Amino acid sequence: MTFRRTLLAGLPALLAAPAVRAQDAFPSRTIRFIVGFPPGGTTDVAARLMAPKMQALLGQPVVVENRAGAHGNIASEHVVRSPADGHTILMGTIGGLAINPVLYGNLTFNPRTDLMPVTRVGMILNVMAIPAERPWRSAAELVTAARGTPLTFGSSGSGGAGHLAGEQLNMMAALRNIHVPYRGGAPLITDLIGGRIDFAFAPSSGAKPQADAGRLRILAVSTKDRSALLPEVPTLAESANLPGFDMADWSAMMAPRGLPAPVLRALHGAATTALRDPELVAALGQRGIEATPSTPEDCAAFIEAESIKWAPVVRASGARPD
Repeated sequence: MTFRRTLLAGLPALLAAPAVRAQDAFPSRTIRFIVGFPPGGTTDVAARLMAPKMQALLGQPVVVENRAGAHGNIASEHVVRSPADGHTILMGTIGGLAINPVLYGNLTFNPRTDLMPVTRVGMILNVMAIPAERPWRSAAELVTAARGTPLTFGSSGSGGAGHLAGEQLNMMAALRNIHVPYRGGAPLITDLIGGRIDFAFAPSSGAKPQADAGRLRILAVSTKDRSALLPEVPTLAESANLPGFDMADWSAMMAPRGLPAPVLRALHGAATTALRDPELVAALGQRGIEATPSTPEDCAAFIEAESIKWAPVVRASGARPD
């Protein structure tokens, strides 16, 4: 039975179930929002922007706790092993929820069956960026150059969204570009500015300020549609004539499997209300994140589709954990 079917089989009754007194008391203490990456990254920033909005709605402190390591697996496992009472939630990512089950062969848990979706959180805009001194003025020119001599492309980690975007480019354009993994977005951007790699698929939050300063050039967005956050930047599909190219980084709020119905309703209500708040939407947009609140069912279907989509790309890339 698939992850989506497993969730959907129980959700109607779960969401319709009557509350009981003990569950009505939720939340009764601090809620810990677990992030699987160091402070300052896009995922961490999204959680820290959401936390005070949710705190105001739920009436208890919501604190962000960073448990970095293993591409988010340490954070995911911590939440999987936590009580299913809503006081420990996860900011899940495409890596932790859709890629790691393929990338890692020895996980002691399954994030797609041991965690329960609450809502999608955001789409993180990634862009194809190059050092300012490189000659290419479009993604098509870069692809043409790469057909002559393989280029180097960087990412913030093996198996992450930026890496898979580069591998998807290799597969769709029949290229042999060489992947250079970094431990995080900051060193990636530093080396990209310095010209030590030819290009990267990087979050717009890190690349755009450097492009505005003349240190980088943004050639395309990696999503299938142009983004409202950078409407003037073409997609890779249109710029390089690669129809179907689509790599969207994303995040989702998850909880331990077995969350009681009233607790799920409370968390879902607080999170989606926060994600529709104009102030929060604007703050996320300034950091390259498009808010995407959803139902738990839609979140489950989305994660399953992403898992199916990226599993063969991960296998074909030969990616291994850093």
